[in-house]
Amino acid sequence: MDLFSFDDVYLEKLRDRDHATERHFIGYFSKLLYIKLRSRVRSPQAVQDISQETFVRVFRAVRAEGRIRQPERLGAFVNSICNNVLQEHFRSSARTTSMDDDFPDPPDPAVNMDQLLVTRQTSDQVRRVLAQLPEKDRQLLRALFMEEKDKDEVCRQFGVNRTYLRVLLHRAKQSFRVHYEKSEFSDAPHPAH
Repeated sequence: MDLFSFDDVYLEKLRDRDHATERHFIGYFSKLLYIKLRSRVRSPQAVQDISQETFVRVFRAVRAEGRIRQPERLGAFVNSICNNVLQEHFRSSARTTSMDDDFPDPPDPAVNMDQLLVTRQTSDQVRRVLAQLPEKDRQLLRALFMEEKDKDEVCRQFGVNRTYLRVLLHRAKQSFRVHYEKSEFSDAPHPAH
């Protein structure tokens, strides 16, 4: 493709809306814009829209008094206008991109009151069951599960090794399970006779 040299006469013909000059201008720059845009925009429709908007803005600037004073730089001017339109296209499409229907809804920031109530009731029930356990079992379960102490630290606290700690923990869990099941059964509503 041969590069065209723009001059004052050409620019004046564009300002005067000379049909042949406008056709040449559009034909010349359409090829260049297509080459530029096809590598940046996926849709052929978007390439056409951006090109047309570029021409509209360039013709508006050409016809504005004193806006273009150096016709030899007309190519650079068309390129910069095209860059601006392209950036606007990207911003616009980024704002209007819709989410897929398969995209999950964002989590509801509202507190789930039912879950909070269940958690509080369970927590109260665990405290009641712990209060019924022998002191040693209560201290062991509290240290490991509520305070999340290191097992070596718990072994030192109870004066046992790791193997015996497992035995104590197993017994404490069994005791807790028995008391928990009893309390759950006693808290359950009884059918009316």
